[in-house]
Amino acid sequence: MSGNVANSKEHMKEIFSYVVLVAGAMIAAFSIEEFLVPCTILDGGIVGISIMINNLSKIPLGILTLVLNAPFLIVGMRKLGAKFIAKSAVSMVTFSICLGIFAPLTNMTQDYLLAVCFGGVFLGVGVGLVIRSGGCLDGTETVAIFLNRRFNLPVGQTVLFINIMIYTTAGFLFGFDRAMYSLLTYFITSKVIDFVETGVEQAKAAMIITNEGRKIADEIYKKMGRTVTMLEGEGLISGKKVVLYCVLNRLEIYELKHLIKEVDASAFITISDVSEIIGNHIKKKADKEIS
Repeated sequence: MSGNVANSKEHMKEIFSYVVLVAGAMIAAFSIEEFLVPCTILDGGIVGISIMINNLSKIPLGILTLVLNAPFLIVGMRKLGAKFIAKSAVSMVTFSICLGIFAPLTNMTQDYLLAVCFGGVFLGVGVGLVIRSGGCLDGTETVAIFLNRRFNLPVGQTVLFINIMIYTTAGFLFGFDRAMYSLLTYFITSKVIDFVETGVEQAKAAMIITNEGRKIADEIYKKMGRTVTMLEGEGLISGKKVVLYCVLNRLEIYELKHLIKEVDASAFITISDVSEIIGNHIKKKADKEIS
């Protein structure tokens, strides 16, 4: 009976995560269409590229974001986990549909400063909710995660580099004042994501106390490409335990928690911020698997 109750709670949590995911995508779409697009202020990543193409060709923004994001989802399907890709697909489709729904509505403001501030805040809330629920709205994030796992490149710095290239291009096309407004919006959005979720590029440390240390370590290595440090511990009441220590990025936290629950639902997990990493962090090669 208790097992059925636990399963029911897990299903409800999963359903709720999708509700939050959809809500976040809707808020982000509202921000783009009602604050940023009317003032030719760009978001980063695929959305920013889509806004540029939309301004030059008048192809609907919702169609552009969906078409341009699709290849990144296909490429990431094998590398980033089915659940992450499924949630990203739901959020991206919802986002694209809502862009079309919000496009005909009256714009919230034509004042650039108001558009930057409120657009950045709303966009940060929307994106933060999507990430907190285990998905992402932009294909460049999936690329950044893939590069992080393959070449150990920082996710946040990769996304920032891509966005700077996009804003520079926008400066040549629409004027450098628009590029500067866009960059300011990006920083506001990033800070709001900090508040809603866990930060743009903040490393996280997970400590897992479990009876299934080897199984969990193997699964983390196979499915996430992360190695763990295994320690011996002893609980005052529970006796001998295995303690696993793993460093990961914010976008991997949801996947880690889900993976651990599948192996050992009774595992005790703590997740904390890491302010600095010194030394090599070993990760598996993309073409290696545990036999």
